Amino acid sequence: MMNNLQGKVAIITGGAGALGGTMAAGLAKQGVKVAILGRTASTVQAKVDAIKTAGGVAIGLVADVLNKEQLETARQNILEEWGKIDILVNAAGGNMKGATIMPEDSFFDMNMDDFDAVTKLNLKGTVLPTIVFGKPMAEQGVGNVINISSMAAQQALTRVVGYSTSKASIDIFTKWLAVEMAQKHAEKIRVNAIAPGFFIGEQNRRLLLNEDGSLTARGNTIVANTPMKRFGEAKELLSTLYWLCDDASGFITGIVVPVDGGFSAFSGV
Repeated sequence: MMNNLQGKVAIITGGAGALGGTMAAGLAKQGVKVAILGRTASTVQAKVDAIKTAGGVAIGLVADVLNKEQLETARQNILEEWGKIDILVNAAGGNMKGATIMPEDSFFDMNMDDFDAVTKLNLKGTVLPTIVFGKPMAEQGVGNVINISSMAAQQALTRVVGYSTSKASIDIFTKWLAVEMAQKHAEKIRVNAIAPGFFIGEQNRRLLLNEDGSLTARGNTIVANTPMKRFGEAKELLSTLYWLCDDASGFITGIVVPVDGGFSAFSGV
């Protein structure tokens, strides 16, 4: 693997979560100075400690991705600590039960407060940190934004209407911002996205696995429609992350890369 990442500075929103935490630890192993941003001080500190124990360099930033003032304070802290921001990984996101339509539910009874909350978390929770942490990139004339899309953005998946709609918005925001940055600011500011396939995390564990570890009906359907016949492992996102962050991909901007075991390529036939 090429590595021009040594000494770069990255901030990972949702960096104490399953996928965000793996990406933060992976970047740290490549010599990146990593700032973990999350809402809960204890989980943020635990991830920082784990990275330091493994020999990496990390700091913790406690902030809500929907709170501009908190994000600006976090930006000031990271700039005072390391003087620059090279990479932003927008890994914060999630779903809510009320924005999910179960088989026994009706779309017409959907909880709009939950729909709004999911949209804010996934869309505004990407746009706002990009405004705050992307500004130093524009001033530097170089930077790298990595958004997190989803298979739910690529094609219609049953149930997850709020999550799907907000993640689909991430795809067009990624493309729009890539054009905006290259045309108005600097060609060396690149914006791309990774679209993970199906990975087991705390938010979807009960949806995909029974208590005994066997697959639920939905889990079976997903695996049956994934040519590799399995769920992904978080570490399998890392090579794509490294590639998009590396200077060797300097002519790549505005794309969404599936890491999905072939799910998005499969017609089901």
